[in-house]
Parts: sequence; C-alpha cells; structure tokens
Amino acid sequence: MQLDVRNLAKLYDKQRGLASTSFAFEKGELIAIVGHNGAGKSTLLKILGNWIVPDSGFVLLDGTDMKDRKAVVGKVGFIPEVSNLFDFFSVEYNLKLFASLTRAPMSRVETILAEFNLLPSRRSKVQSLSKGLKQRVNIGRALLADPPLLILDEPTSGLDFEMTREIYRLLTAMHAVGKTIIFTSHRPEEIKNLAIRIMVLHESRLVFDGAPHEYFQSDIHEQLYAS
Repeated sequence: MQLDVRNLAKLYDKQRGLASTSFAFEKGELIAIVGHNGAGKSTLLKILGNWIVPDSGFVLLDGTDMKDRKAVVGKVGFIPEVSNLFDFFSVEYNLKLFASLTRAPMSRVETILAEFNLLPSRRSKVQSLSKGLKQRVNIGRALLADPPLLILDEPTSGLDFEMTREIYRLLTAMHAVGKTIIFTSHRPEEIKNLAIRIMVLHESRLVFDGAPHEYFQSDIHEQLYAS
C-alpha cells in the first residue's frame, strides 16, 4: 500500500487547520504525528480517514484518489479521538452495522468479537462499557474490512496503564502483519516505544519528518516540550 499526499491544505473560518503539505507513506510503516493542540494533527488524520475534504491538494491510495469513496471503502480504518460508535446499541449491532457500511463479510464480526475478547460484551450497550473496552470496540470496528491502512487519533487518551499497554500490544501486532499505521500522541514514551517514523506539525506546517532517534535528539523535540 502506497499513500501519496500532495499539497494538502484545509482552512477553518479563515484559520489554517493545515498548510500545504506533501509526503508519502510506504506499506508497513508505523508513523507518529506529533505537535501541540491546534497544530493540524486531527485535521490531517480526518482527511486521510476520508472524514473531511481538503480545500486543496489530494491523497492517493495505491494511485486511487481518496475522493473516490467507493473505490477506497474498506481500505482505511479510522479511529477518531471521540468515538463514533452508537452508544444505545449493543457491541454486536455496532459491528454488524459498520460491517455492512464497509462491505465486510458478516463473518468478520465473529472474528473481531473473538480476537478482541469482546464475546462477553457482545450484547452490552456501548454506553455501559468502560473507556478502555470501548476503545477496543473502536479498533475492532475499524478492522472489520481488514484495511491495509489504520489511522488512530490519540488512541490511549484517558486510558489506564493496563489498557494503554493492551493498545500498544494491539498496534504492535497489527504492524507485525504488515499494516501501515498512523497515530497521533502527546506522550513521548508512546512515540518512542511504537513509532518507526515521526512527523511533527507546528502551526499547521510539517516541520520534521524522520527517524525517532533523530527526532529525540533534535531541537524541535526540546522546543515542543519546553513550550
């Protein structure tokens, strides 16, 4: 899977969400997007996840423009920071609904329930779940169509130590089978433990793109956490 981003930009009420940005991802990379609140991280992820349309530029997934939603459906799994599950429905119903939307076979629902240890909670309403369990459903839901690209916005935000470690395990396992993973994080230890490539956004612009050891030795890292 090749992801090419060309001159991507997005404005919100005359405030820049993302300045013109270009880069490329190769299959199997595990990339952390880093930056202060308002730097453009969530805007970038929402564009890559096909949630919002850029004002200019485009994204190609294996040569296909992601604006062609029918052509790329099921190829991208996006987990937003704020859950988009239906709280008043059961875990199982949510998974079946999203399976139909992404054209995934219904057999995948049973697979996800088993793989993510959700069988005991299959009939529980999402609103009754702990935040950690809900995040497990979120990730499972995004994997229903077995997409080659997985995008996560602050995947461990608000989770306790044990559930954070579980999310790390899941991401490491998915990366091991060849999935390309992009995530945002404010936690230096999370970035250091997971990422093989780090991109830094500052004031809506891409200011660093390189290996973790280069990032943690750079002035950009010191400035980011000193301010």
